[in-house]
Amino acid sequence: MKLLRRIATTIVITLAVILACIYWIAPVALSFYEARKVPPVARVVPTELKDHSVSQATGMKLSYLGYDFEVPWSDLDETKTTFYPKDKPEKTRVVLSFRSGLRLMVTAVPPREFASLCATEFKIQPQGVELLFGPGASTSDYAFVSHVYGFTPDKMHYWSLSPRLHAREQMVLLTKSIMPVKAAASGIFNISNQFYRGFQQGDPQVNRDEVVVDLYSDQDHFEMVLSPKKYTNPAGVTQPEINRIVESVRKPTPGEVASSASTGIQSTPRLR
Repeated sequence: MKLLRRIATTIVITLAVILACIYWIAPVALSFYEARKVPPVARVVPTELKDHSVSQATGMKLSYLGYDFEVPWSDLDETKTTFYPKDKPEKTRVVLSFRSGLRLMVTAVPPREFASLCATEFKIQPQGVELLFGPGASTSDYAFVSHVYGFTPDKMHYWSLSPRLHAREQMVLLTKSIMPVKAAASGIFNISNQFYRGFQQGDPQVNRDEVVVDLYSDQDHFEMVLSPKKYTNPAGVTQPEINRIVESVRKPTPGEVASSASTGIQSTPRLR
């Protein structure tokens, strides 16, 4: 009888240890493992720009995809302007080429893109998006991205007793590992203008390959990618030039759109 009791006690203790491993030790170990293997960009958080000056160079005022914005260059080669998608009448992207070799890609992104992706691809309802990515994440792309960019392995609650918390933080960390572009390794910066707020990925003085700008409002998302790989200017793209574009991005009023359409003007030179 005593032997049976010892066996039963041993089984109970063993099961308790196994359950502890499954429900607590395993999630803790997995959190440490996930934090160690993430790419360096997962530790980059948004910071303020060091240079807020705006280029006063001769440039052009452009109107594409429902947006007005200025560029501090006047050598746009309109014969190379390409709209996408090519097989659909409604265009959501335009690639602008300058004679200097600089290329600028602008995309009009639908609002609440990330929440829609979670719903269609991962079947996560709005309440789940809010739980995973913070308040406002299901209705605001800026809130979603801000929460993801602000998260790092250092903010993980490694010793939490909640498996759900471990799973949520691992999901956010995974998203942080894959969402930023390569240029973000040189910095992610807070940017804004009168109508939008968002992020710049890439320091143009460090990364000469690409700079990505995303500006968000409650109604839309403007994305701009600067590709200076073939840019002949040895100084490259500067932060004041990027600031010039960011400062000028806006959506024209219906009256302004009608006026532009009647004239057929797509871009006009503008001196500063």
